[in-house]
Amino acid sequence: MKKNNTTIRVRYAETDQMGVVYHGNYAQYLEVGRTELLRSMGITYKNMELSGVMLPVISLSCNFKKSALYDDEITITTSIKKMPAVKIEFDYEITNQHNELIATAKTTLAFMNKKTKKPMRCPEYILEKLTE
Repeated sequence: MKKNNTTIRVRYAETDQMGVVYHGNYAQYLEVGRTELLRSMGITYKNMELSGVMLPVISLSCNFKKSALYDDEITITTSIKKMPAVKIEFDYEITNQHNELIATAKTTLAFMNKKTKKPMRCPEYILEKLTE
């Protein structure tokens, strides 16, 4: 349905003494990919929250294939493959500058009403952007 590529450079602070990206930093890389995919569709977290919609992560899985290293240029390919309802799923592939697969991942986020903190259906304006 929708797909976006975001490229970032691995910073020193994201690595261990061996220059390898610490596994906990991948959640941040996924967030960058996810927010940039939404931004490419004209949707921002800021505007969602201003309109009363929150989108917390309720599931995250990551499969590591190869180490990302300090100063690597990594590309996060983020995609939405099916229409959301109360939940939205994002799939990811992270590759390095040599096009080697670093990791695959999946996150599930739930649409929540900011005031009531209860689940809600995906807003219509997001569904419309997904079908453009």
